[in-house]
Amino acid sequence: MSDPKFPLKFSMHFSPFFSNLIKTHLPKMQILKWVSQLLLMFFFFSLFSDCQAQTNPVCSESDRASLLSFKARILKDTTDTLSTWIGKDCCGGGWEGVQCNSAGRVTALQIQRPDKDIELYMKGTLSPSLGDMHFLEVLIISGMKEISGPIPESFSNLSHLTQLVLEDNSLHGSIPSGLGRLSLLQSLSLSGNHLIGQIPPSLGNLRNLFQINLGRNSLKGSIPPTFENIHGLQYLDLSFNQLSGFIPAFVGQFQNITFIDLSNNLLSGQVPISLFSLSKLSDLSLNNNQLSGKIPVQIGSLKSLTSLSLSGNRFSGPIPLTISKLQNLWYLNLSRNGLSEPLPETLHRGIPSLLSIDLSYNNLSLGTVPDWIRSRQLSDVHLAGCQLKGTLPSFLKPDSLSSIDLSDNYFTGRISHFFTNMSSLQKLKLSNNQLRFDLSEIILPEGLSIFDVHANQLVGSLSRILNNRTSKFLEVLDVSNNQISGEIAEFREGLRLRVLNIGSNQIIGHLPSSVSNLIELERLDISRNKITGTIPTSVGLLVKLQWLDLSINGLTGRIPNSLLGIGLRHASFRANRLCGEIPQGRPLNIFPVAAYAHNLCLCGKPLAPCKGKKQEDMSQ
Repeated sequence: MSDPKFPLKFSMHFSPFFSNLIKTHLPKMQILKWVSQLLLMFFFFSLFSDCQAQTNPVCSESDRASLLSFKARILKDTTDTLSTWIGKDCCGGGWEGVQCNSAGRVTALQIQRPDKDIELYMKGTLSPSLGDMHFLEVLIISGMKEISGPIPESFSNLSHLTQLVLEDNSLHGSIPSGLGRLSLLQSLSLSGNHLIGQIPPSLGNLRNLFQINLGRNSLKGSIPPTFENIHGLQYLDLSFNQLSGFIPAFVGQFQNITFIDLSNNLLSGQVPISLFSLSKLSDLSLNNNQLSGKIPVQIGSLKSLTSLSLSGNRFSGPIPLTISKLQNLWYLNLSRNGLSEPLPETLHRGIPSLLSIDLSYNNLSLGTVPDWIRSRQLSDVHLAGCQLKGTLPSFLKPDSLSSIDLSDNYFTGRISHFFTNMSSLQKLKLSNNQLRFDLSEIILPEGLSIFDVHANQLVGSLSRILNNRTSKFLEVLDVSNNQISGEIAEFREGLRLRVLNIGSNQIIGHLPSSVSNLIELERLDISRNKITGTIPTSVGLLVKLQWLDLSINGLTGRIPNSLLGIGLRHASFRANRLCGEIPQGRPLNIFPVAAYAHNLCLCGKPLAPCKGKKQEDMSQ
């Protein structure tokens, strides 16, 4: 608004000027012209001042106090967001994450981790004072990881709120039932916290909601019947909780819904037929529950479906013929059920968009990989435990394949020509077959990151796989339970291995000190071989190592103190020829006795005290 005292100020400053002007002998018309020009100038000056006030509103003192109360409860902020919260004006644009309206009231608080850098986080709790910001429309505090404590009940007072996003923090306690009073709320995401208790039935009052994400918590109970009232729902994620009971039939009323993820819960019973009337549904994940019965033939009605995951349930009977009608489906995962043959013949010409298929661990006895799978341009083929026999299959379009899992079958023969033209292959699992080939004869595809061939009949040495140019992307190597011999070659720099499992072979020699070059290593298993020498102190440089198994070899000497510097969760030194005091510090002195059994002369916690050590301790 313009200044109401403007005319008074104008007259006070310019009265002398007009008095002198009148005393002159200038024509009256010229004097009037000058006066009108001056008045016009001051009118535009006043208007410009009003615009400036509207562009840069001064924030409400009460809103500023609420923000500072939030800042005070954050004990550590590695994002440096709150370091910008200085000065009196929270609406001037300098306070990161804060937005205001033209009246100087805070309408949005958005604090999000800018990327997945694990070093960026906030530690503290949510201030109840945020509930006093009555003009707030958007409240987003996500990805901060160490913001803990409960969701304040006062958030139920934010009557203008349309978005409430508190995901990927460490919040605990229950979901406040008062959130059901936020009648304008359109998006609610509390995923990735430690919330417990039941989903409040009051959330069913939020009839404007189009997105609900409560996934990755520890919520129990059933899906509230009151959710039936949220007719405009487009996105529903309740995954990774402990929800039980049936999938309610009213899900068929969500005619605008495109995404449903109820995976990794304890849901039981049959999938309601009403669900298959959702013509806009593109993503359906019901995996890892206790659902039973047959897959309904009505599944073919989901014309928009692009991704279907029903794995890890108790579905039985054949795969319905109607699944071939899903023209847009590119991801199909029916693994770990009780599905039986025959496979629908229509699959060879149906599902034209299919890129990824997983039929592993059902009651299927396929014998050979079906031609309709071998001939397609697929990225993922997972047929583990499907009673496949003979030699490894040849794929007609191998350059598109990125992931293959043919584990737990009966394949025999060699592997040398299997990799031909597999330029995109990243993951290969062939474990638990009867394959017999020499490791030194194969060249892995250059981009391969996972190579799991444990429990076969492999021979040869590891040197070629671990030291040629094709291993630079390798992250998981599991060749355990084979007949591999020779020594462990020196580990060169640049290897990205996270898992190295060479256990249960016939490997000799020592563990080279260059193992410290495996700086990404999380799991090392060299058990059940014929490895001698001492445990390299350089193992203590593997700061990411969590699992270490050196058992049943011929290792001698002491357990190095350097191992106290890493956060091991599991270790076994059993059945070697080790001697001396076990390093006295966590976690080595709290592992079970079995981890050190059957050695030459180990002593100290958790074993008996070393000789002379008890008297020495008593004298101190």
